[in-house]
Amino acid sequence: MKASRLRRGMNLWPPFLFAGVHVEEISPDYRYARVRMRLRPWNRNFFGTHFGGSLFAMTDPFWVLLLFNQLKGEHVVWDRAGEIEFVAPGRGTVRAEFRLTDEHVSEVLEQTSSGAKALLWFDTDVVGQDGTVIAKVRKQVYARRKRGKQLARA
Repeated sequence: MKASRLRRGMNLWPPFLFAGVHVEEISPDYRYARVRMRLRPWNRNFFGTHFGGSLFAMTDPFWVLLLFNQLKGEHVVWDRAGEIEFVAPGRGTVRAEFRLTDEHVSEVLEQTSSGAKALLWFDTDVVGQDGTVIAKVRKQVYARRKRGKQLARA
């Protein structure tokens, strides 16, 4: 699927739509994504700041989507674990960026070449408009080569 089509679809996906999460960009090569969330009455908490569940949700699917598309469907890829540390109150618009590197992809290919699984941790900061870190999110992603698939090496 084209990254632009996925981005448009994700912006209509009910969990993002109703939380106020907007996918601003997914690069055509699936190496980069950027999301934002404006503070709205439906995504703020009792104290008038961003609801923590929405902060975590805005970062949820991106490492899996980027890695899955880099591995060209030859691997099973899914989230295994996640954690969030709230650093500062989120007010206004917050953003998160995801950059998948050659090293990430190479590590998965190396670890899974024999049929073993790979477990990688990815870190993402959710930042406010002034660059203040609002939350630190860690996601552990599981990847394993699909049974019967031979890796196409470039």
